[in-house]
Amino acid sequence: MASPIRVQFAHGLESSALGEKARYFAEHFDACTPAMDTSDFESCVALHVGTLMRFEPDLLIGSSFGGAVVVALLMRKLWRGPTLLLAQAALHYNPAASLPASVPVLLVHGSDDEIVPIEHSRQLAASAPGSATLVEYAAGHRLSELIGSGELAKLVERAAALGR
Repeated sequence: MASPIRVQFAHGLESSALGEKARYFAEHFDACTPAMDTSDFESCVALHVGTLMRFEPDLLIGSSFGGAVVVALLMRKLWRGPTLLLAQAALHYNPAASLPASVPVLLVHGSDDEIVPIEHSRQLAASAPGSATLVEYAAGHRLSELIGSGELAKLVERAAALGR
């Protein structure tokens, strides 16, 4: 039997290391979700750099604000592995955000997102044609429908496979 996928998760502004997605990842994978002080973006980036070095994940996941943190890691070349971005808010924090052309990134965004416009993920995916893929769902910002249906686990497996 294959060992579980090691996922590092950067949570959103209104979430935590004990939030719904963090618990979901812990139940289904070998997961690490550091508790971030979301009032300090740079401290969140630094926290994840340290965690990457210690935890050595197979997949880095960022949700909303955490997606902006993960994109910052990618842009600074501090992470080069498979990445899953959930309703990412990178363009909110950095209007010039883009994805590196050589890193496999799966973006997931709800077409009914009331917080972060889906156009932000479309624009970010277009910045790295060939290595970034956008999957759109009829869902809101929290993407709760993906958790209840088990689809989120499939997306994690799909994103992790991009690194193989």
